Amino acid sequence: MQKGNIGVTTENIFPVIKKFLYSDHEIFLREMISNAVDATQKIKTLAERGDYKGELGDLTVQVKLDKEKGTLTISDRGIGMTAEEIDKYINQIAFSGVNDFLEKYKDNANAIIGHFGLGFYSAFMVSKKVEIITKSYQEGAQAVKWSCNGSPEFTIEDAEKEDRGSDIVLYIDDDCKEYLEKDEISKLLNKYCKFMPVAIAFGKKTEWKDGKQQDTDEDNIINDAEPLWTKQPSSLKDEDYKKFYHTLYPMQDDPMFWIHLNVDYPFNLTGILYFPRIKSNLDLQRNKIQLFCNQVFVTDQVEGIVPEFLTLLHGVIDSPDIPLNVSRSYLQSDRDVKKISTYITKKVADRLNSLFKDDRKDYEGKWDDLKLFIYYGMLSQEDFYDRAKDFALLKDVEGKYFTYEEYKTLITTEQTDKDGNLVYLYATNVEEQYSYIEAAKAKGYSVLLMDGQLDVPAVSLLEQKFEKSRFTRVDADIIDRLIVKEDAPKNSLDQEESDKLSQTFRSQLPKLEKAEFYVEVQSLGEQAQPVIITQSEYMRRMKDMSRFQPGMAFYGQMPDSYSFVLNSDHPLIKKVMDEQEQAIGESLQPILGEIKGQEARLAALRQIQDKKKPEEITQEEKDEVSKTQDAINEQQDKKNQVIADAAKENKVVHQLIDLALLQNGMLKGAALDQFVKRSIELI
Repeated sequence: MQKGNIGVTTENIFPVIKKFLYSDHEIFLREMISNAVDATQKIKTLAERGDYKGELGDLTVQVKLDKEKGTLTISDRGIGMTAEEIDKYINQIAFSGVNDFLEKYKDNANAIIGHFGLGFYSAFMVSKKVEIITKSYQEGAQAVKWSCNGSPEFTIEDAEKEDRGSDIVLYIDDDCKEYLEKDEISKLLNKYCKFMPVAIAFGKKTEWKDGKQQDTDEDNIINDAEPLWTKQPSSLKDEDYKKFYHTLYPMQDDPMFWIHLNVDYPFNLTGILYFPRIKSNLDLQRNKIQLFCNQVFVTDQVEGIVPEFLTLLHGVIDSPDIPLNVSRSYLQSDRDVKKISTYITKKVADRLNSLFKDDRKDYEGKWDDLKLFIYYGMLSQEDFYDRAKDFALLKDVEGKYFTYEEYKTLITTEQTDKDGNLVYLYATNVEEQYSYIEAAKAKGYSVLLMDGQLDVPAVSLLEQKFEKSRFTRVDADIIDRLIVKEDAPKNSLDQEESDKLSQTFRSQLPKLEKAEFYVEVQSLGEQAQPVIITQSEYMRRMKDMSRFQPGMAFYGQMPDSYSFVLNSDHPLIKKVMDEQEQAIGESLQPILGEIKGQEARLAALRQIQDKKKPEEITQEEKDEVSKTQDAINEQQDKKNQVIADAAKENKVVHQLIDLALLQNGMLKGAALDQFVKRSIELI
């Protein structure tokens, strides 16, 4: 028997493995089985070359649990090891500068294992003792047993083993007993080893017999050694791709389509990327692409390899050029990884372009699902707009689809304003904005439907990309001001009449939470609606953008700002003015006279003071101005109160306000009930 110490330059490698790799300790099983698969593939290669003349026999890797003994055993029939090879590969760990290493890699188990070739030693993350019983494939080789209890001391002794290959026996530690549970091992095998290229058996297949599940003699093979992405696309049918998709994601609907990646220069990459049907919940859909290295699962966090917007895709990428024990910092800096990212973007763009050209009708049918990916790509990756602009579509409220160029041609004649800007009108909800859409259509305008999750940020991007163009939501203003063709007509009312009309409605507007109303009077013609509520395009867009950009959160806290536009040409508005005049005309005369007198006095006082330097104006003179202004304000308040008292009794005023609120989904609860009762009375 040989005894010795593992060749490390520090005594504390095992505490390091235990402590710093603990958060990631489930990868021990991946490492053990990867080693077994490597050993198996090596014996196959030797046999193919003629360097091994023996029978290969059954090459299945076996994973066995023994709960009573507290062991997990991984067995292969690969090339095995001699005592000298164990000494070379297991006992001599090239290790130096442990303190630097700890600091650099303490948060990343993968990085430690990958950087220092410690794959085998990950076994000690979960084991109090590890044994290797192995026999080399070489003729006349002696089987040996290596044993280590988690200290630098080990033993090697001769052993009995009939067959070539290795058994790795892990004596599971007391604080890791979950790895003696069949369900836990099944879960890890399914996660890490589902597509490894050598058959892996865990237990036996079961069948229903005598009223219960019983083991059969047949091995339970847990993996598909030849997954779909390793096959030639020409040999596969659509059904094969869909079946594989449901193997990966059992509860998902069929994907829209897929891209089979297969490249061997300037890097090796295979895989299948699926476009799932997503309409919302961006974040819930991430981490669905699985990264493999030679069919061994590495991670499902692929942000560094796949462009950010394509992390919404589902599927598999396999590349031997990305190390098995990959770290986030490696992904961000590696040149090959950047090339892979660029390649995937190009392949996706090419595929979308060919789908659009080959079957536009089918592509249009998928657009509502697709646009989320495409807008996300345009917004998150600068050069993707240039790739996508020819197959990105705009959809109008009638359900017709247009390329950017087609739509520009369609609207140029009717929707160019007096300054030469092309105005793209859009709605976000056909039902809620119906009357505004109809008003636009009556003018001969086209209205786009922008109702997707990323449509609002996309609108701002398209404004930057389209020349001399702007996007305006169809309810952002009265129809004549959405696309201004000529200077607005002058208001038919004088200032005094406008003020009285504004105050009549302003005084009766309800106080709504997080909403502010600004009343204005416009001459819109007798045929236009009497009252219209519009919302500023700028402010609404800022509030919408605040949901996507944390730096703009303060916009989200601001109240919604609405314009309450009164059409002074409409018969109903004229009726309200006449009724108000009859109700308050006499009461207002003395108040208005007083206001005019005080305003004249204030103007005279200011005229005198304007001729003096500031230091020459006495306190008495300043007080006189202030006193006069207060008198005006007092009379204004009286005037407003008289108008408000009369308006309160005017059912037409309340009906018009409620109709406008109702049209915009802002009339609810008790106010809606009152409106219904008033409507019945008026009928």
